[in-house]
Amino acid sequence: MGLPSFDSFSPSARQNVWRGDELGSADMPVLGTGHPALDAELPGGGWPIGAMTEVLQAAPEAHVWQLLLPVLSRAVETRGGPVVLIGAPYEPFGPALAAAGLPVEALMWVRSEASAARLWACEQALRCADVAGVLAWLPQARVGELRRLQLAAAQHEGLLFVFRPESMAQSASPARLRLQVVPAEGGQMDVHLLKRRGPPLAMPLTLPARSERMTALLAASQLRRKRRMQELQGAQEEANPGTTVVRLDLRRKEGQLHAMDRVAVAA
Repeated sequence: MGLPSFDSFSPSARQNVWRGDELGSADMPVLGTGHPALDAELPGGGWPIGAMTEVLQAAPEAHVWQLLLPVLSRAVETRGGPVVLIGAPYEPFGPALAAAGLPVEALMWVRSEASAARLWACEQALRCADVAGVLAWLPQARVGELRRLQLAAAQHEGLLFVFRPESMAQSASPARLRLQVVPAEGGQMDVHLLKRRGPPLAMPLTLPARSERMTALLAASQLRRKRRMQELQGAQEEANPGTTVVRLDLRRKEGQLHAMDRVAVAA
């Protein structure tokens, strides 16, 4: 018996059929990412709730907070429970997170180097109804272990983000949504959508890797430094007309000898 043709479906039934060349609609709740360009490319327009999102990176701590702070702040405000950090590589800087709307008292940091202990802690956190979200760094997790976390997340009405090395990009994953985050020039980050319910994304999304306030502070600092150098050079030229001020590079390059270097003197 053959399958019915698409034309035989009623108009109402056609609305529930997802085609692979279209961005799928979310069949579960979502929370907006806080990045409009990213929301526009995700099914339902946000991070999935009750499913695992996998983030691949070269450096385990790179861009995590700038990417996830908006949704974590909203999740804590909505649910009132904590965000559990499992195996975070560094202690979060509380004042910066609080300034972005995520109070430090809403964070619970579970420290462990053992992969089995991290997996166990992740499952226990997902069993707690009050937890607003779980962020787990699991570089050694196997596919079967990730599948178990995906099943646990399906029973939990919260967020689950798992961070793994970018070398895992070609390996299988049960994650509902899969991203790769790569640093870009000018304080930006490129977000590659490796897996979503929809067609592949040909070009990565470029998002700010720093907050607007931090970007403004760094730009102001660079401008002040440039002005000081210009003022210093101008003062030197005024005091000694016809001279040129040369800024020395004190960093030693491999194979390069300096006039006062012991090896150079001995030679």
